[in-house]
Amino acid sequence: MPAQYSATDSNTGLEVTVTGEFPEEKDDRVRIARTTNLFTRLMATILSTESTEERNQRFRAIETQLEIADSLIKGDMQAVGELVRDTLNDMGVTEDQIRDAEEQWREQIVKLGGDPDSIENIFPSQNVEGTANNDLPLEDLTPDDIEDLFNSNKSDDDDKSDEK
Repeated sequence: MPAQYSATDSNTGLEVTVTGEFPEEKDDRVRIARTTNLFTRLMATILSTESTEERNQRFRAIETQLEIADSLIKGDMQAVGELVRDTLNDMGVTEDQIRDAEEQWREQIVKLGGDPDSIENIFPSQNVEGTANNDLPLEDLTPDDIEDLFNSNKSDDDDKSDEK
């Protein structure tokens, strides 16, 4: 007989129910309940957004993060890289900025004693030759890390334009 977990958002009344055959381990059941609660809160927050445009942006953000999580869990680092690259492009980060960030990561790898030649295209795309490096822990990169890399490139570009 299938088990069932239900979570309800207290502010909106939104209820999400997950039904299936679940492992007997207590820790697994706790994780299923926590994940269901989190998903319910996220959906309630998105659905309570009045602006259609903002609501759609929030849906897309959650969809992308879930796609990345699915690819990470499956160990499909090429798909992770493509999703991250697409997300960065959607945020207005150019291919040149991504390549500059990749070069900065290679330089940091050298400073840490690593082999930069082991890094090909961190974020593969159809436009760039090469494949993702499955050993690179992309899941360790935070949005702040990525933003810092691109902001440092942007300020360098701004300085160059001031010199003209």
